[in-house]
Amino acid sequence: MNLVCQQCKKSLQLDASLVDLSPSAYDMVAASLPPVPTSNARQASEAEKLAQLPSPASVKAAWQQSTQGRAASPCTLSPRAQWKQPQSVPALPNESFVLLQDSVIRNIPEPLPSHAKRASYTKPRGGNHSATVPVSVQEPANQPNPSPLSHHLRSTLRLFNLLSSRTDVDHPLCSECTHNLLSNLNRQLEETKKERDGYIAFEKEVRKEKEREGDGMSKEEAEMKIGKLKEEESLAVEKLQAAEREREQLNEELKALELEEKALEEEEAEFWRIHNTHLLKLDEQASQLAALRAAYSADSSTLEKLERTNVYNDAFCVGHEGVFGTINGLRLGRVPGVPVEWAEINAAWGQTLLLLYTIARKLDYTFENYRLIPMGSFSRIERTTGDKSAYELYGSGDLHLGRLLHNRRFDFAMVAFLDCLKQLVDLVKSQDPQTDFPHQIVKDKIGEASVKLQFNQEEAWTRALRHVLLALKILLKWTTSGSNG
Repeated sequence: MNLVCQQCKKSLQLDASLVDLSPSAYDMVAASLPPVPTSNARQASEAEKLAQLPSPASVKAAWQQSTQGRAASPCTLSPRAQWKQPQSVPALPNESFVLLQDSVIRNIPEPLPSHAKRASYTKPRGGNHSATVPVSVQEPANQPNPSPLSHHLRSTLRLFNLLSSRTDVDHPLCSECTHNLLSNLNRQLEETKKERDGYIAFEKEVRKEKEREGDGMSKEEAEMKIGKLKEEESLAVEKLQAAEREREQLNEELKALELEEKALEEEEAEFWRIHNTHLLKLDEQASQLAALRAAYSADSSTLEKLERTNVYNDAFCVGHEGVFGTINGLRLGRVPGVPVEWAEINAAWGQTLLLLYTIARKLDYTFENYRLIPMGSFSRIERTTGDKSAYELYGSGDLHLGRLLHNRRFDFAMVAFLDCLKQLVDLVKSQDPQTDFPHQIVKDKIGEASVKLQFNQEEAWTRALRHVLLALKILLKWTTSGSNG
């Protein structure tokens, strides 16, 4: 006989006490189980529950008719229901016997074939429960006494049928599932006991309260209590009426407050609209201000850069190259061994005269006795007094008779230039005595070197011209530095 647990579906091995279960032990087990409720008691309990429900009478009548119709209609019990029904058929006489052990009876009847006496549980497919339906053991009807194995199988199946029909648990169960079931039932039992104790304590308190109320109260006291309760009722009614009036007043105030709230909401919406408009304008103005500040910063840096920039230094770059003084890269002077073209010298003199003219114009100074006419390589100086002659400030390398006369006029022009330079130097010294000029100008000499070309050495003439450019550079620096106010 193969048995499986109805919970975990594991194979079971029966205990020896169940295998050798006697009819008296079976009766003890059956007597300890709760009785099966009859149909009348069940119908009575259902009628009482229906009467206690707070439903209309028509609904209750319809429910009773439907239940009676279902009860009158024939129904077929499921295999599990048939299996669960209590067996009222009395036991056969041939089943009331006690098995003897092998030590008492030596000759045991031969068992039936395995296919006739083996019982197994098959699982019903139509039911909701996972219980198994036993297959009955087929035995010959004319056999007077059953075999030991058939008797054990029938007694065990009857026991399991009885347990399954009287309880909510399908049997058989393995020891582990039984242990879990007992643990759950014990926990439910403890909870039910606690609930029962709570109900009992509450019932005792209610009874004590009723006893206290019923024992020490007379008729006069009851009437006084009733009068007092009536007064309290009248006061409560007055309070209720006052509360109703107050509620109506509060409702009116609530309506007024709702209207005021609506007006405030509209005002708030208008305020936020104006606020958002102002924020947009503020953001726009802030962006414009940021753009103006950026432009101002850029313009300020450009102005500062331009203020640090001296256009006169870029326009008149005075320097030196060996023994020569240079202005804008043009050499001024001649020395033996270094042939400098007269075109370069004349261009250098034109730039030098333009520089002196620019300094005088910036200082708003008018030269005495002379007027400067810068014309590039053909610049000249005119006298404003006397014969008002003009002196060419450029030379020539042609070999002819008129060269001597031209060189003489060239020397007069260079001396006139030196005179004009001395006037500016004196003007600067009078305004700023701290300004130092390293070479003193006396008539046609500057730093003891004459600016005349005739009857003079080219080295001395070149040195005098270098001193002239140095004095012009000092004048230009003083003029453009702002020290002149």
